[in-house]
Amino acid sequence: MSSSAATLDTLIATGQQAVAVDTVMLAKLTQIAGDFAVNLSIALIIFAATIFAARWAAGATRKGLSRVRGFRHDPTVLSFAVQVVRVIVFLIGFIAVLQRLGVQTTSIIAVLGAASLAVGLALQGTLSNVAAGVMLLVLRPYRVGDLVNIGGNVGKVQRLDLFFTQLSDANNVKIMAPNGKVFGDIILNLSGQKTRRMELKISVGYRDSLNLAREALVGAASSIEAVLPDPAPWAGVTDLLDSSVEMTLAAWAKSEDYWQARADVFQAAKEALDAAGIEIPFPHQVAVPYGDEDAPIPKAAEGLHGLRGRTNPRSAGFQTHPDEDQNEA
Repeated sequence: MSSSAATLDTLIATGQQAVAVDTVMLAKLTQIAGDFAVNLSIALIIFAATIFAARWAAGATRKGLSRVRGFRHDPTVLSFAVQVVRVIVFLIGFIAVLQRLGVQTTSIIAVLGAASLAVGLALQGTLSNVAAGVMLLVLRPYRVGDLVNIGGNVGKVQRLDLFFTQLSDANNVKIMAPNGKVFGDIILNLSGQKTRRMELKISVGYRDSLNLAREALVGAASSIEAVLPDPAPWAGVTDLLDSSVEMTLAAWAKSEDYWQARADVFQAAKEALDAAGIEIPFPHQVAVPYGDEDAPIPKAAEGLHGLRGRTNPRSAGFQTHPDEDQNEA
């Protein structure tokens, strides 16, 4: 009986101890869950405040830089600076959120430092776009609103950000060019100068008067209102082609009037040449006979009909002895 009572007492003590441990663990888990819920709520509040602060900082930066004379008429630098400020605010808020959730920022910096090489190799294309965007911003080969030719794509610059340069071509097609490729390619800023020179290649016949053609072309270009009088239009012979004489008509126009002026000059040049009776020839070929036109055609050039009419078509026009032909037969 005494042993049974001792065993029962032991079981009761063990059960009480287990209940006490469970109570402590439950209280601890409840405290941890409560702390995590509080920290998570604060982290969400910080995240929401970060979004609001990023928008406010971007707006304040845009408004402040708009008052500076150097940035007022330069939307390229303005939009780039606003985006950089927005990214910095987001990074600060992200670090604050992680720190509130219990993640040590020193550990984050150490991990980032250790993984910087791997991240740099994995994101070398993206990082090169960022570096190229900064260089484009510093050197400024073009600005927002300029008409550029990048890698054969002609369009107006709509936006320059950290990663891409956004263009819009004549058909209103959106073109996204990575800054790395833009910075490493040849950039033609078609509207970087106030005036542009058009160079039109027009062919005339060999029998036509070149002086009359030159006067007609210069007069046609001068009659267009968008063509600038200084420098004056110029025309001259630049090449002797197989079927025509190539003449070049050069004229100047403002950059914003270039395309319409070019089309108008082309039309005026065609009408002026027609009025002067000067032909714009098309490519053609002239068959020149060789030697006497009445000479008989060699048997080798007679073609299939000539071969059929021969006694020995395999002779290819050369006379062979009859006995050799018979032996071959």
